[in-house]
Amino acid sequence: METRDAAAAFTALGQPTRLELVRELLAAGPSGLPAGEIASRLGVPGSTLSFHLRSLEVTGLVACTRHGRSLVYAAQVARLRALIAFLTEACCGGDPARCGDLHRLFNIDGETASMERPTFNVLFLCTRNSARSIMGEAILNRIGEGRFRAFSAGSAPSETGPLPEVLAQLKALGHDVSALRSKSWDAFTGPDAPRIDFVIALCDTLAGQLCPDFGATTITAAWPLPDPAKFSGNATERATLLNELYAALHRRLGIFTALPFDALDRMALKARIDELADPHAMAR
Repeated sequence: METRDAAAAFTALGQPTRLELVRELLAAGPSGLPAGEIASRLGVPGSTLSFHLRSLEVTGLVACTRHGRSLVYAAQVARLRALIAFLTEACCGGDPARCGDLHRLFNIDGETASMERPTFNVLFLCTRNSARSIMGEAILNRIGEGRFRAFSAGSAPSETGPLPEVLAQLKALGHDVSALRSKSWDAFTGPDAPRIDFVIALCDTLAGQLCPDFGATTITAAWPLPDPAKFSGNATERATLLNELYAALHRRLGIFTALPFDALDRMALKARIDELADPHAMAR
């Protein structure tokens, strides 16, 4: 980072409201916060907030993306890290450890490793919530290692529950299927619903429906996959399809859980998740 760029960034941060604004965005993580919620948290008028946001955007410390009618802002973690690193370049002749405890403030990798990593809630959607979304829920809850909590739902959930052959496959692969059931996506709206960080639709038909509002900071993606309920092949062909679906979801979710969530802003994170819809992109 050049000295002039660093000076501009420090100048932008050298105002109490802007400093609190950045702290709020850092606390919100890569999903960011809508402008209205930021104004409410800081207790400042919208026009005043816009002025401060523009000052921070110009220096690259925050970035904005549109979600429906809302403008969502996220802290640019990489830019903030570069700003901190700028301070350490000349510290004690390039050896910050000679500065007593001061080096601990600049040990970004060590501090990051010791911090508690956030838990993300992921909702998988498909029309009947009987196969693909059920698989996604089961897979992510196992490979998420406590960092991800997976849920699933549908626009018209199956009255008979998940497909028996899907449950049998998951059970054979070592998944706990006792809590898996078909449910409406309405269960994930309203004040008592869990906060949803990511919504991943697994079928084409949802594209033509009016999805509920899961919150302005929710990141959405679509990974369309074939519907086992509509496949009319014999038992062997159906088993092959289910195995292919499971493998495709497992590959995508393995990449998803390995993304550098703490280093990507909201726009970059959405772009990376959208790429996982393309099997050719995963191979690159």
